[in-house]
Amino acid sequence: MKHQWPDSLLAKAVKIRLIALDVDGIMSDGKLYFSANGDELKAFNILDGLGLKQLMAAGITVAVITGRKSTLTEKRMRDLGIPHLMQGREDKKVALQELVSTMDISPEAIAYMGDDLPDLPALIFAGLGITVPNGYWLVRQHADYCTNARGGEGAVREACDLLLTAQGKLDAALAPYLEPET
Repeated sequence: MKHQWPDSLLAKAVKIRLIALDVDGIMSDGKLYFSANGDELKAFNILDGLGLKQLMAAGITVAVITGRKSTLTEKRMRDLGIPHLMQGREDKKVALQELVSTMDISPEAIAYMGDDLPDLPALIFAGLGITVPNGYWLVRQHADYCTNARGGEGAVREACDLLLTAQGKLDAALAPYLEPET
């Protein structure tokens, strides 16, 4: 069933030209997995990946800002075609401001999605702050929207659908999957 969002939330989402996302706890479940050899393992939700591709196809820029450095994250973002990846950035608001200073995007045209305290300044700075139900309580308190899905379990896709719906682009993004085969 299609989500129904409040008009006040849709009014913020209609202005968004850039969404910046945290990785751990948003694009993944927030758990760190290591093999016996010390190799890092990370699971990304395929629903989120397609949603991000739909956003980019609809003209919304996607960026990822993460405090950790991970070759797995780099590979996943490259596979998705995400043009902006900033790793090892503890001060995510500063990283976000650096990014948008080169893009001529005002704060009200930015959505930021994060789940923990390092994300909070960027989430507050952005015109639309989004978090997840398994995020830290203070982040949930300051967010404009908390997804129904947990981080790593389709929360990013839900945020993508919100933006596409607000901008009248969701039906076009879904249409290729609904057309009968010829």
